[in-house]
Amino acid sequence: MSTTMMEEQVAAEALTVEVRDDGVAVVRMDVPGEPVNTLKADFEETFARTFEALDRDPRVKAVVFASGKPDSFVAGADIGMLEGAKTAAAAAALSRKGQAAMDKLEGFRAPIVAAIHGACLGGGLELALACRERVASDDRRTKLGLPEVQLGLLPGAGGTQRLPRLVGVASSLDLMLTGRQLDGRRALKLGLVDEVVPAAIVVDVAIARAKKLISGEGRKASKPGFGARLRELFSAEGLTELGLEKNPLGRKVLFDRAREETLKKTRGNYPAAERILDVVRVGLERGLRAGLEAEAEAFGQLVVSPEARQLMGIYFATQALKKDKGTDEPVEPRPVAKVGVLGCGLMGQGIACVTAQQAKLQVRLRDRDHQAVGRGLAKVRALFDGQLKRRRITVLERDRLMARVSGTTTYHGFKNADVVIEAVFEDLELKRRIVREVEAVAGATTVFASNTSSLPIAKIAEASAHPETVLGMHYFSPVEKMPLLEIIVTDKTAPWATATCVELGKKQGKTVIVVMDGPGFYTTRILAPYMNEASRLLSEGYAIEAIDEALLDFGFPVGPITLMDEVGIDVGEKVGHILHEAFGERMAPVTGAERLIKDGRLGRKSGKGFYRYDVDKGKGDKRPVDPTVYDLFGAKPDKHHAGEDVAWRCTLLLVNEAVRCFEEGILRSARDGDIGAIFGLGFPPFRGGPFRVVDALGAREVVSRLERLEAQHGMRFAPAPLLREMAASGETFHGERRVKPREWRPTA
Repeated sequence: MSTTMMEEQVAAEALTVEVRDDGVAVVRMDVPGEPVNTLKADFEETFARTFEALDRDPRVKAVVFASGKPDSFVAGADIGMLEGAKTAAAAAALSRKGQAAMDKLEGFRAPIVAAIHGACLGGGLELALACRERVASDDRRTKLGLPEVQLGLLPGAGGTQRLPRLVGVASSLDLMLTGRQLDGRRALKLGLVDEVVPAAIVVDVAIARAKKLISGEGRKASKPGFGARLRELFSAEGLTELGLEKNPLGRKVLFDRAREETLKKTRGNYPAAERILDVVRVGLERGLRAGLEAEAEAFGQLVVSPEARQLMGIYFATQALKKDKGTDEPVEPRPVAKVGVLGCGLMGQGIACVTAQQAKLQVRLRDRDHQAVGRGLAKVRALFDGQLKRRRITVLERDRLMARVSGTTTYHGFKNADVVIEAVFEDLELKRRIVREVEAVAGATTVFASNTSSLPIAKIAEASAHPETVLGMHYFSPVEKMPLLEIIVTDKTAPWATATCVELGKKQGKTVIVVMDGPGFYTTRILAPYMNEASRLLSEGYAIEAIDEALLDFGFPVGPITLMDEVGIDVGEKVGHILHEAFGERMAPVTGAERLIKDGRLGRKSGKGFYRYDVDKGKGDKRPVDPTVYDLFGAKPDKHHAGEDVAWRCTLLLVNEAVRCFEEGILRSARDGDIGAIFGLGFPPFRGGPFRVVDALGAREVVSRLERLEAQHGMRFAPAPLLREMAASGETFHGERRVKPREWRPTA
C-alpha cells in the first residue's frame, strides 16, 4: 500500500509519522543516538507537536504507536532527567508534564493502538495504557511492567490511576509494589494487552485492530452481553472485584491487607511502596483527577527522598559497570567459545547453568567419578526443568540448553577451553594441583579462574607456568540467582585475561566488579567482622532472633545468624581463621563455632545450626531457634530485643573494613565497593552501600561513632586511617571532592 509522509516530520526528532492511504497513521519513536527509547525532558513538547499535526490532518482516522528501535518499545523515563530535579516541586512538575502528554493520547480524537515489542516499562507502559488498545509480541524480550518502586519512586505519568482501572486493584498493586515484569502472554492473561502475536507482525496486527476501531468493530465498541457479564462477575477475579474493589468496606480490607504485607517486606524502609497504596486509593475514592494530583505530589516528594537518591545512584553505577572492562589498560576481551568447569557441586552446577543459558556457550563439567558427574548433570537439568515448570522456557529450549552441557571424569575436551573455572573445595594444595593438571592439557592462553571465596589467588598462581592467565572468579550462591561476580586479579594477571573474564561474566548475566588480590578479597573480608560481631552479641546475651530482627529492620534481607546457617558454619569458621591469621586481633573469631561443628551443627545443610531445619517451621512461618546453642556459646539469652544501635554496631564494622580495602587499593573505586556490598552481601540498597553511608553521615560522624564503640568494646572498632584523614579534610567517596583510590600494593 502506498503511503505519504507528513510535512511536519523532522528527522532529528524522536517521533516520525507515516500516514497510510487507509487512514492509519503509524507513529514511530526512535530517540536519536540512544540504544533504547526513553522519555526525556522534551518528550511532552515532541508529543504535543506530533499529535497536534495529526489532529489537523483530516486523513488520519486512527493511530498506531510503535518503536523505531529493533528490540525495544519504550524502556521508561530518562533517569538522568529525574536525578536533575533538585526539589520536590521540580520533580512534581515533571510528573504533571508526563500526565499531560498521556492525557492527550487518551483524549485524542482518533483511537490509538500500541504495537509493543521489547521493553515496555515505566513511562513506556504508562504510554501504552493511555492508548485504546495494546498488541504485544510473544518475543522473550517483550516485558511489561512498572518498576519505579525499585528506584524508590512510583509511576508518575498516570500509571497509578490507569493500571487499576484496566486490570483491577489487586493485580495492579502486585505489579507496582514488586516491580514485576510480565511477558506478552502473562500480560494478555491479566488483561494488560489485547492480543499477542509474533514480533514480525506486531505492527501489522496493530494496524488491523486500528482499522476495526475505525469501522466500529473493535473490542471496545460494544459492551459484553448480560450472560457474558454475569459469568465474568462470578469468576474468581470477578468476585474479588465485586467484593473488595467495588465497595468502600471491601476496599478498606484490601488496602489494609496490602499495607500490612508491604510493611512486613519493607519494614518501613522503602516509603515508595506505602505512597503507591495511598495514591491508588485516592484515585479510587476521589476520582481520576484527584488521583493524578496525588500521584504528582507523591512523585515529587519521592524523587528527592534520600532513599530514591541512593537507589538511583545504584542504577547509574550498574549502568557504568556494563561499560567497564575491569582494567584501565587499552585491551579487548578475547573471544570465548567453550568453558570448562571443574567440580560438579552446587557452585559448579550454577556456573554451568548460567554459562549455557545466559552466555549461550558450550560447558564441559568435570569431577572425580561418574557418580559425581551424573549428579551434577542431573542438577543442571533440574535447574532448567524448574524454569520449564514455571513456563519460562519451552521443552525445546530446555533440550537445547542441556545439549550445551557435557560431563567427564578426565580432562578430555579441555584442550580447546578458552576459560576453565575451578569450583572445588577450599584447599590450597588441591587448587594448585588442579592448575598444573589443566595447564598440562590446555593451551598457554587458557584462562584459569578459581571460584574461591578466601584463598589468595597469588598463592594459587604460584603453581602456574603462566601466572598471567590466573585470576579468581568468585560467584555467590546460588549462582543462578545471585547477581554479583567478583573477579580477583594479582599483580601478574594480564589485562587481556581480566577483560576476557569480565566480558564472560557480563554474558552470564552478572554485575561484575574487579578487585585486587588479598586475604578475603573484598566481599568476604568485609563480611567477616559483621558476622563476628553478631556472634559477640550472642555471647553477650542477645537472643538469636533479636539479633536477626535488628538487622532485618535495618534493611538486610536476612539476619547475620541466619546467614551463618545458610553459608555453613564450618565454611565460616575456616574463612574466619584465614582472615584472623592475615589481619590479627581485629578479625579474631568468637569462640563457639568449633563447638557447634563438633556437635554436628553445620547449618541448613546438616539440618541444624543456630536454627532447626529438621523440624517444621514455627509461628509466623519462621524456623525455630535451637536453645541448646546458647550453652555451646556459654551464653544466657536475657536480651530479647535489639535496637538500631545493635544494627549499627555490626554495620559500622563492615563499613570500616570496606574503607580499609579502599585505602589498601583492593578496590578500584568506591562505586565498586558499594555495588559489591549490595549485590553480593545484601547491604541495604536504600542506604546506597558502605561508602555512600560514610558520605551520608559524614566521615567525622562515622569516626566519632567508631571511637565511642572502640572505647566500649575494644580496638576492632578503631577507625580506618583514611576515615580520620577524610574527617579532617572534608573529602567524600562520591561527588566533587571525592578521595582518590590508593595504588594497589601487593600483599606479601
